[in-house]
Amino acid sequence: MGQVSAATTILINADPATVLGAVADYQGMRPKILSGHYSDYRVLDGGQGAGTVAAWKLQATKSRSRDVRADIDVAGHTVIEKDVNSSMVTNWTVAPAGPGSSVTVKTSWRGAAGIGGFFERTFAPIGLRKIQAEVLANLKREVEGGSASSGA
Repeated sequence: MGQVSAATTILINADPATVLGAVADYQGMRPKILSGHYSDYRVLDGGQGAGTVAAWKLQATKSRSRDVRADIDVAGHTVIEKDVNSSMVTNWTVAPAGPGSSVTVKTSWRGAAGIGGFFERTFAPIGLRKIQAEVLANLKREVEGGSASSGA
């Protein structure tokens, strides 16, 4: 088994505290920024920051989907989603960047072994980065008040 990961970063014209608050808002903001790859999104407990529990279905490809139940934690400027159904962990890290913020989303998990694992480590990050870029572009649009383009 090997580690599989994908990371994507975007710049947002807003202060880090505002952006971190938006990233940690699973009740109001998160449903607005999810791409069409997500379905059945719901908050099971909490809704803002640490202690939140959320669930969704992630349709990565036509034939590959994952039921995620994420326990949310916050460490400094990072919102951490740990999937209780798998080894998948997603970190949303917000950092100052000039007059605004950078947001990096990194998802990692233990991949399969053998030839299947080789293909997973090779191709899964490519598809996941596209999904991450779409979600981050939606976050940018929402935080900047609709003035940003929706492209990544």
